[in-house]
Amino acid sequence: MGMAADLKQVLGELDQEAFIELLGKLVGEAEHLQNNPPDLIPEEDKVVRHVLDVLAPYGTSNGEPLVINHVSYVPGRGNLIVEYPGTEPNNVVSFVGMHMDVVTANPEEWDFDPFSLSIDGDKLRGRGTTDCLGHVALLTLLLKKLAVAKPALKSSVYAIFIASEENSSIPGIGVDQLYEDGYFDNLHRGPLYWVDTADSQPCIGTGGMIPWRFNVTGRLFHSGLPNKAINPLELSMEALKPIQLQFYKDFPRHPKEEEYGFQVPSTMKPTQWSYPGGGINQIPGECLICGDVRLTPFYSINDVQKKLQESIQYWNDNIEKLDTRGPASKYVLPEENARGTLSITFDESFGGIACDRDSRGYKMLAKATEEVIGKVEPFSITGSLPLVAKLKEEGFDVQCIGYGLTATYHANNEYCNLSDMANGYKVFASVLSQAEE
Repeated sequence: MGMAADLKQVLGELDQEAFIELLGKLVGEAEHLQNNPPDLIPEEDKVVRHVLDVLAPYGTSNGEPLVINHVSYVPGRGNLIVEYPGTEPNNVVSFVGMHMDVVTANPEEWDFDPFSLSIDGDKLRGRGTTDCLGHVALLTLLLKKLAVAKPALKSSVYAIFIASEENSSIPGIGVDQLYEDGYFDNLHRGPLYWVDTADSQPCIGTGGMIPWRFNVTGRLFHSGLPNKAINPLELSMEALKPIQLQFYKDFPRHPKEEEYGFQVPSTMKPTQWSYPGGGINQIPGECLICGDVRLTPFYSINDVQKKLQESIQYWNDNIEKLDTRGPASKYVLPEENARGTLSITFDESFGGIACDRDSRGYKMLAKATEEVIGKVEPFSITGSLPLVAKLKEEGFDVQCIGYGLTATYHANNEYCNLSDMANGYKVFASVLSQAEE
């Protein structure tokens, strides 16, 4: 059973009925998996429970082959590491990144219930079907098939289902802590497939992510006396524009972005705007704009943070040069001894990745993709994945793949195609078969 051709035959095709049943249970938990602290804290163990319902009967505690490790750093928010052991310690294939939390969904904005699986032809609809509960179900059934068939493999097969991927504001819960605690130490011995992209093709490039908070202080005053106020809303709008424009001068489209097929270059943009509240007849004393930089892997996070700090310091020192809005709009009030200020802070950031297309892992994935899908069309995107840059820097053969749909990632009316997930199963079966050659 160790031969590659035999292994493909053993693994066969995805059990679609079992896949739909499991995915239905996972999407049924999605309301409790939404990750948007402090309001919404996911309970990933609700997913772990369903995965273990499938896999625990085949665990070592029952005399079966699967080595199952439920690793929790926060109660109710576990990670799950499952190994199908091989015979040669230096041969490993790993599948990582199938996360068990989801982004938020407002049922009023959806055409169907986001928190229950519905089926429309080939479409499997609900929050998490593409990102990333469909992949959780896919790897669960691949592991079950291995455990039932018990082929004698040279390579150990690992799957790491992770918590807390959709929000990085609370570290030490998911894959970052697993890495620090040594759970990845064996995985450098073979290809590591990060399973959280889309469109059934190798994703050979991702973006880094630098979340930023731009705090602007002014002077609170009655809106009927705007000459006594410094309006932080106006100041933030006028200051952010030249700061963004300077970013695009400092980090223009890089020549390698075309080579890797990045759809967009590095970007800096606001995504949230908040202020302390108060009456509509009151100019507030401060406001906060939050956003992110999505950085192609050919630029340095440290360089970006340094340049942004320099840019903000320049406009802090030269705040009088910013455009104002009308005759009563000022950012410095000498008679009041008041001056507007700008500052920026950064949340936890992580880098992007440019995958090695000459590696064994990529060649196996490309061959499997061509076999199953009929073509290989690698692409890159400035969506971000945690840890991948650090893994690549430390010599891991990291490749990124997924079988959801980019068009529905983080979107209303999310769905995946059952046929795509079934193809993904066959691609992974081919990869494992090649690993045995």
